[in-house]
Amino acid sequence: MSELRNDSDLTTDGVEALTLYTTSWCPFCTRLKKLLDEKAIGYVEIDVDADAEAAAFVESVNGGNRVVPTALYSDGTTATNPPASQVRAKLAELADA
Repeated sequence: MSELRNDSDLTTDGVEALTLYTTSWCPFCTRLKKLLDEKAIGYVEIDVDADAEAAAFVESVNGGNRVVPTALYSDGTTATNPPASQVRAKLAELADA
């Protein structure tokens, strides 16, 4: 998989706490990344246009649709086009677990 990392990656027991499946042209992806970056929330970014395996994963968790951004959390749960507040809340929940 092709990965882009921002500078403040978060890990939970060696597992990335947040992976974002995105595209370069998606305004919702751009907005979510901007809001997470402003709060220094780390993530791994995977471009589904450049990675067929990632695109297949996104489709598998979105009823066959390639919807981005799709968030994958370290506990294996996903969220489709989540607001930044929901991402922050989920990461806080995972940190407390």
